[in-house]
Amino acid sequence: MGGIFGVASKQDCSLDLFFGVDYHSHLGTSRGGLAVYSNEGRFEHSIHNIKNSPFRTKFEKDIDELHGKLGIGCISDYEPQPLLVNSHLGSYAITTVGLVTNKEDLIREVRETTSTHFLEMSGSEINQTELIVTLINQKQSILEGIQYVQNKVKGSMTMLIMTSEGIYGARDKMGRTPLQIGHKDGAYCLSFENFAYVNLGYTDCHELGPAEIVFVTPEKYEILQQPQKEMKICTFLWIYYGYPTASYEGVNVEAMRYNCGKYLAMRDKGSVQPDAVAGVPDSGTAHAVGYANESGIPFTRPFIKYTPTWPRSFMPTNQEQRNLIAHMKLIPVQPLIKGRKILLIDDSIVRGTQLRETTDFLYQSGAKEVHIRPACPPLLYGCKYLNFSRSKSEMDLITRRVIKLLEGDNVSEETLQKYTDPDSPEYERMIEEIRKQLHFTTLRFHRLDDMLDSTGLPHCNLCTYCWNGKE
Repeated sequence: MGGIFGVASKQDCSLDLFFGVDYHSHLGTSRGGLAVYSNEGRFEHSIHNIKNSPFRTKFEKDIDELHGKLGIGCISDYEPQPLLVNSHLGSYAITTVGLVTNKEDLIREVRETTSTHFLEMSGSEINQTELIVTLINQKQSILEGIQYVQNKVKGSMTMLIMTSEGIYGARDKMGRTPLQIGHKDGAYCLSFENFAYVNLGYTDCHELGPAEIVFVTPEKYEILQQPQKEMKICTFLWIYYGYPTASYEGVNVEAMRYNCGKYLAMRDKGSVQPDAVAGVPDSGTAHAVGYANESGIPFTRPFIKYTPTWPRSFMPTNQEQRNLIAHMKLIPVQPLIKGRKILLIDDSIVRGTQLRETTDFLYQSGAKEVHIRPACPPLLYGCKYLNFSRSKSEMDLITRRVIKLLEGDNVSEETLQKYTDPDSPEYERMIEEIRKQLHFTTLRFHRLDDMLDSTGLPHCNLCTYCWNGKE
């Protein structure tokens, strides 16, 4: 995923920029970066690898040297950024969040029509943000360049571009990721997560719509392109990615998760009689609170996440390391487990490995039953917009492996669609096979319609591709 933050201020913006970016640390684990337009009239930046230590510890020294009234920064889950650019459009800094699914096609097109070259990152990959720069620079203004990117990119692309005069903010064409403006006396900021600026004294000012483009200065923000009506914001932002204090389209993450748990409990009523409801920390906790509140079954915390050494919600991309860390950071509370029937809510089931180990862990600690209630429907399609599942192949998904087991190698889209229908016999067989493989007492996924209702937003505004393959 990733997160971005920018500040335009009449005073030095370095501390606001530092803390604003730091508040996006839950959205990525690879690199962090800051860029400012300095008081001396220069673009300066710093990028650090944050895989093994938090953003704050890597940038505490840099912030003493990076000073200016304009600044942008990011938490990146992959490529190093922000990038500093000098072109016929002038000098600027850029940072992006999103996923360009037609990246190879665009690179090939650029090479065939221009003499541009790309710098390679490790693994021979080309920096996605560098590709965006190349597309922007094909036009005669930054605004035209942003519009060109919005029309050319398949997937998603939200960005901040800082010039010497101010900051351009552009939300993805379909609004799959958010971008919001905060305001305080003498300053404006742009932020992926709106909670990131609250403690800095900013208040909510404007939420960009799909494809909307703005230009922000310390005095004002100007809308350069009006938003389009069609939107497909990522529903998984509420289910998992978003921080509990964040809001998107006016809907708070924590409140939506309570609603999710409520709908799960309403659908589940009378089917099981657990002694307690629990959530897998951290994102499953609020869903579990909502379930407990609606059902009247006590909420407990049968294991606690060890935050002194594992404070961040994300983990390494290496699956073996992820499995080990998932086990190591959860400490059991034996008196709340032994002899008890536990209903456990997690945000989702992707590969299933971690949740199976957690379930076995509960049994080994004396649990009598473990009932699993994921807060979203079964994931059948790899995300081609934000790549939240981190799966290199759709066969990494436990649903796809089970469908292959039940149907064989050649599964048509028509057959696959049957497994997305919670009322079909195919769906029922899939769920039972997952339950057996992962050692659950019972398993019931959230229904898609219930989950979408939990947001309170029109269903047509929400992206559901990972669950039903529909764009």
